[in-house]
Amino acid sequence: MVRRQLELIGEDPDREGLLKTPSRVAKAQMWLTRGYGQTASEVIGDALFAEDHENMVMVRDIEMYSMCEHHMLPFFGKVHIAYIPNGKIVGLSKLPRVVEVFARRLQVQERLGEQIADALEEVLQPKGVGVVIEAVHLC
Repeated sequence: MVRRQLELIGEDPDREGLLKTPSRVAKAQMWLTRGYGQTASEVIGDALFAEDHENMVMVRDIEMYSMCEHHMLPFFGKVHIAYIPNGKIVGLSKLPRVVEVFARRLQVQERLGEQIADALEEVLQPKGVGVVIEAVHLC
């Protein structure tokens, strides 16, 4: 398929610089969409801790890279997550991993935020959760 795309844009898929392009594209696509093989529960694992406080927990500026499901072009930016604990907290390093699970799927920004919030709601059962995404789209 990539070979045909190269032909359609007027390239010669047999020239030296493009010979391995189809296999490189396949590998890149597998990496960019690896979130289909992961769940939030798996990446959080046992990093849940009992905690009585009810102060908001916030992690800002989580790097996010995804692909638009309409054009398969990148969009990227920052995710900010906040939640109010309800008896348990998650290790802070796990929040970027939860973002990654859902960002590494074909996406729309609105659903991405909802999936992140729903996953944290399911795992943590917090008193409240909020997700804000600031992104630039290349489509």
